[in-house]
Amino acid sequence: MLKRRLSLVALLAAFVLVVAACGDDDAADDTSATTAAPATTAAPATTAAPATTAAPATTAAPASTVAPAGPAALACMVSDQAGIDDKSFNETAWRGMLQAEAELGTQVEFLESQDATDYRVNIDAFIEQGCDLIVTVGFLLSDDTGAAAADNPDSRLAIIDFPVYPDAPWLDGDGNMVTNVRGLTYQTDEAAFLAGYLAAGVSQTGVIGTFGGINIPPVSVFMEGYRNGAAYYDSVKGTETTVLGWDGTDGLFTDNFTSLDDGRAFGQNLLDEGADVILPVAGPVGLGTGQAILDFNSAGGSAMMVGVDTDMFFSAPEFEDILLTSILKNMDASVFNTINNIVTLGSLGNQYLGTIANGGVGIAPFHNFESVVGGALAGEIAALEVGIADGSVSVGFPGADEG
Repeated sequence: MLKRRLSLVALLAAFVLVVAACGDDDAADDTSATTAAPATTAAPATTAAPATTAAPATTAAPASTVAPAGPAALACMVSDQAGIDDKSFNETAWRGMLQAEAELGTQVEFLESQDATDYRVNIDAFIEQGCDLIVTVGFLLSDDTGAAAADNPDSRLAIIDFPVYPDAPWLDGDGNMVTNVRGLTYQTDEAAFLAGYLAAGVSQTGVIGTFGGINIPPVSVFMEGYRNGAAYYDSVKGTETTVLGWDGTDGLFTDNFTSLDDGRAFGQNLLDEGADVILPVAGPVGLGTGQAILDFNSAGGSAMMVGVDTDMFFSAPEFEDILLTSILKNMDASVFNTINNIVTLGSLGNQYLGTIANGGVGIAPFHNFESVVGGALAGEIAALEVGIADGSVSVGFPGADEG
């Protein structure tokens, strides 16, 4: 159960604070996916994803006297409740671990969390085992990650989807900020903005929809970017697109990341209200939405889905005929680069924020929908991507103006 909620504004402000304090990262190594199995714990079979755009490695290490771990390093990952083979969030992060195993010779292991009470238990188990790096996957693990870091200052951790800053949960017993955790965060509203613009451009009903798993910033930031991208399309084209499921403050949430039945029900409700492009931001819950859309299309309808985190055309090929695109959150790249820092530098590296500019986020190819999108709209998406990267386009619509 979620112990604490942060507002989207507060979390994004923390992103800005962390990035301003730490500076930019440098260019990265190749981050193509690997299907190699881990050395000590069997990984689920997955379909290999295409190479992702490289996210920047961080070569500037914080003050440390710890020697590099070398190729014998042990990197460990604690999943959230969706599990390691969720075809989305955890699986993408695990892919970065497998890449480190294949390219760096790192030993890798994972523990799956069945419920929230497992988070600290699993982290402590890996601390006891002596892992050189422990990666915790997700916002919901922040309290336990922060507490474990404070209790074990000689252990090194990284957390996906939560920045580390001088406030709870990143304070030790003396009120000092912990220095042994690297926050891996992602400006996914940038990529979602492109997907929203695209969805508005291909929609035949003028209605698109979205829903989330839990109303936490790493989820709602997708929904906000999607909504703003559609609004930006309308401002350029003089059209009116209705976005169901998120009003900028609140919206539709299943309150879990596991129930395919909920995904099917929420997807069907959006279809019933006329949405013909749906963005589920709920991990494997979105697979239920995919099935609802397949059934809808089989009955004569015409709707599409936008995937999240990884290119679902490859991770969930059963839905390739309805996948317009996917919003890429290249967690594998940032996980790999953190492990590389441990192996080669003996340090976690700077706090990380993935953006379109550094390749940490993006959108997948249109695959089977290239002809539906067409050259003109595809060109507009490409131009928007450049504009977001160079700062000439703001994704914070209203007011997302070029200039």
